[in-house]
Amino acid sequence: MKPTCCDYCQFLISSQTNYTQTWFADHHQHFSHDAINRYLQNDNVTPDVVWEEVKGVIETSPDGFLVFDDSVSDKNHSHKMGLVRLQYSGNEHRLIKGIGVVNCLYVNPRTKRYWIIDWRVYEPDIDAKSKLTHMKEMFDDALNIKKLPFRVVLMDSWYATKDLMLHLHREGKTFYCPLKSNRLVDDSGGKQPYQAVSKLQWSQQDAAYGKLIKIHGFPGATKVKLFRVAITTNRTEWIVTNDLDQASTDDAKEMCTIRWKIEQYHREVKQTLGIEKCQCRSVRAQRNHIGCVILAWNCMSALAEKLKTNIYNLKKKMLSTYMRQELIQPSVLMTFV
Repeated sequence: MKPTCCDYCQFLISSQTNYTQTWFADHHQHFSHDAINRYLQNDNVTPDVVWEEVKGVIETSPDGFLVFDDSVSDKNHSHKMGLVRLQYSGNEHRLIKGIGVVNCLYVNPRTKRYWIIDWRVYEPDIDAKSKLTHMKEMFDDALNIKKLPFRVVLMDSWYATKDLMLHLHREGKTFYCPLKSNRLVDDSGGKQPYQAVSKLQWSQQDAAYGKLIKIHGFPGATKVKLFRVAITTNRTEWIVTNDLDQASTDDAKEMCTIRWKIEQYHREVKQTLGIEKCQCRSVRAQRNHIGCVILAWNCMSALAEKLKTNIYNLKKKMLSTYMRQELIQPSVLMTFV
């Protein structure tokens, strides 16, 4: 009997803290460690496999959102593991050794549900592609191949490049994204030199309704709307959009809050499905582990929606079942010595 993708995904869902092949083999009556290892070495769980599972259940909307962001699986203690490279982690706020994955999330703004529809492993030494290239390819694929209906694209400041923003604009899509504080812009209509966005002066009206600006390097007639948004008392974001009809800072902030759904996804696959915990060394095994984690997350997300709960509670409920059974029939019986 050989393990399948479904078997491995079930293991990821059922396990609480340990996601190694050894742990899987120790608790399955049919699968040996070698059999599990052969499965991870030989399968090919690609983004297309994930899409085949998602496309039949996704709830689309003409006002849908595509959200792009990357995450880094911490592999700081690895020495000979495929896909691991030194890269910046937003979670750690520093360079770490890890595996980078660029993700594409589809959000239905009416139901608030969301699905991972595409993902790319960041391995520039193999395919010579940057994270920006991966995002552009996934956007084009969603638009032209998957033919998903969507209106808005959300992304982090890392992806707010001139080429990407203009590409989204030319395709007729609305984008919202923060600009880095040192990004050069002009709000004077060409009367003053470009200056860092953080140096702009804001009137009371500007603060409430935003201001029209030109980003350095954009074509002459192409302008965007800029909003200054207070995230916390110590943190401000400068949100830019090509929706020139947007005239409310509060509404722009509300649009951008949808971007945090992808951060929630990143936490859940790390904390409940062990995306960082695979100890395999080969590139193929690591890719298959990531693909299976995404398949398992989409499954658990659908079940959580059906039961009106969340993925954390689903995992906790498994322990509750174990606890009840242990109190009824303890595997280790308390006795007085």
